[in-house]
Amino acid sequence: MAMELAYAERSEPPTTAPPPASGPVLFARYAYGPNRFGYCGPEDADELLEAGAAGQDTVLRALAQRFEGAYPYLALIATSAGLPDPLDRRVVEAYWLGNDLLRAVPPGSFGASLDERFRARVRPQDWRWLAAKPLEGARPVHAFHVLDVFPRVGLIRGGQVDGILQVMDSCRIRWGRVLERIGDQLVVSASRLRLVDGRLQHGPKGIERVQAWRDATGFIDTPEAGDIVSLHWSWACDRLDERQLANLIRWTDRQLAIANRTI
Repeated sequence: MAMELAYAERSEPPTTAPPPASGPVLFARYAYGPNRFGYCGPEDADELLEAGAAGQDTVLRALAQRFEGAYPYLALIATSAGLPDPLDRRVVEAYWLGNDLLRAVPPGSFGASLDERFRARVRPQDWRWLAAKPLEGARPVHAFHVLDVFPRVGLIRGGQVDGILQVMDSCRIRWGRVLERIGDQLVVSASRLRLVDGRLQHGPKGIERVQAWRDATGFIDTPEAGDIVSLHWSWACDRLDERQLANLIRWTDRQLAIANRTI
C-alpha cells in the first residue's frame, strides 16, 4: 500500500538529523547503488546492504577494500590528509560528496595515482587530457571519476551521446527533494545532466521514482516531504544536511567545469 507524504516545499534541508553514520556505513550507503547491479565491487550486494543497514563496520571494512575503483581514491585522500584510516567518515564523505579534505591532495600525488591506475587503460590521445586534470584543479572526488575518467572511452566524441549521458548521470551522485513515499520507493524532484552546445550542464528538474528500500531494508529512516536525499544509480543513499548538500553541489559544479574543457 502506498504511504504518501504530504508535500511541503522547503528552501533548505531540514535542520534535524540522526547521529552521523560511521565511515564504513557511509561507504556502504553510496556503494550499494551500483553494486546491486554488479557494476563495481564484490559480488556481495546483499551482504553490503544488510551490513550497512545494521551498522556492521567490521564486515563493511572487508567489503570496501574489494572496491577496486573507489578504495584507492579513499587511500589517497586519507594519506594526503594525514589520516590513518581510508574509511574515516571525513574521507568517505570527501570522496562521495566532496569536502575540504580534497584540497589537501597534492596535484602531483593525484597525477601519479592516475598514471598508475589508468594510463595503460586509456587511449594515448585521451591520456594527455586526463593527465592534465590534476594541475587544472581536479581532485579525487567521485564526480571526477564519473565526468573525466569514464568519458575517456571516447563515446561522446563518437556520437553515442544519449547512452553515455544516461550512464554518467546514473553513476554520479545526484540530489533530489522528496515529494512522497510509495512502498519501497521515493518520489523525488531532481535534475539530470544534459549536453548543450558541446557542454555538460544541469537540466531542468523533473519528477522520478528511486528505490530506497529492498524488502523494507535501506539506509533512510522515516523520510519527510522536503528532505534532500542523495541518489546513486537510482538508489536513495542518505539524507543530506545543508553542509553536505552545499559541498555536493559545489564539487559537482567544479568537476563539471573541468570536464567541459576537454569534452
